[in-house]
Amino acid sequence: MKILHTADWHVGKVLKGRSRLDEHRAVLRELVTLARREDVDAVVVAGDLFDTSAPTPEAQGLVLPALMALREGGRDVVVLAGNHDNPQLLEVYRPVLGKLGIHVVGGFRRPEAGGTLSFTARSGEPVRLAVLPFLSHRYVIRAAEVLAGTAADHNRDYAGRIGELIGALTAGFAADTVNLVTTHGTLPGGKFGGGEREAQSIFSYYFEAAAFPSTTQYAALGHLHRRQQIPGPCPIWYSGSPLAVDFGEEANAPGALLITVEPGRPAVVREVAFDAPRALATVRGTLERLSAVAADLVDTETWLRVIVEEKPRPGLADTVREILPGAIEVVLDERFRPVNPVRQAGPAAAGRSPRELFRDYLTAAGRHDDNVAALFDRLYDEVTT
Repeated sequence: MKILHTADWHVGKVLKGRSRLDEHRAVLRELVTLARREDVDAVVVAGDLFDTSAPTPEAQGLVLPALMALREGGRDVVVLAGNHDNPQLLEVYRPVLGKLGIHVVGGFRRPEAGGTLSFTARSGEPVRLAVLPFLSHRYVIRAAEVLAGTAADHNRDYAGRIGELIGALTAGFAADTVNLVTTHGTLPGGKFGGGEREAQSIFSYYFEAAAFPSTTQYAALGHLHRRQQIPGPCPIWYSGSPLAVDFGEEANAPGALLITVEPGRPAVVREVAFDAPRALATVRGTLERLSAVAADLVDTETWLRVIVEEKPRPGLADTVREILPGAIEVVLDERFRPVNPVRQAGPAAAGRSPRELFRDYLTAAGRHDDNVAALFDRLYDEVTT
């Protein structure tokens, strides 16, 4: 059978105030086209469909039709909650999308209650797919209690608990079935894409690749935005995000994974890069330098982060955007950023007028500008006379 593995859509993501809905629409269209062209038998969306737990109607209006389009032709579509998703919202979707043949798992479920899916692929192979959505520390304890039926031992760590849950979900794997696992989390050694949520990517949220049993023929992961393979007892892959989530990911190659697998044999994985996402790039330099490279950037679809090597002054960002209309973030090079001026002791400042103190502040902060000083004088006169 052939599987399309994707994750970390982050639909609804705003980049420096710019909506990306049109870009997401194009990316999801490319994903659906890939599923049709390759005639895949199943699609696994390994979490983070949305960028926020309260997605807008517009974001939901992109995701749900995309899932239904992926389902066309009788493909099995499996969706699980990531750390950005609202698991309760996905559970609301569950019965409705389930009627359409789309398997949705928002929270942990016991194997017999939807945690381990059993179905026959369009290509005829029997499939067992263990599904473990993202679990916070608080909910991994609750999941362990549901599984064991007894009070959880709070001294066991996160990795140990995740290992127990995956072990329970994969216990029914057999030699004559296609055995798959999908989850959303962080494995040691994984390379971060740059836009992951730090609080839920730290060491206390890691679990080990050894959690996947050797009977697993493919493990489809979400959470890390860079497409990559992780060493382990079976083929373990992050599909990465289908678009660069922010400027920390400008070096990534957005796309998805195509997996060919049959019972008793390891999966064969093929990487696919996408064309639809807009490129993100960082440029730096003086205004003169930026003007020199503008001709190469002005007609592109690239969104730019510009690091300016100039002293701060009013209107500097506007000047940069006139040179590079694609600049959506303009920041000062750290060498030119003002430092916090040392507060003068009372006696040293005694007897100095507000105008003099304000000019001292501008000078100490590296922001002296005659126009700004004159504006302060005018405002000071208006409020004191």
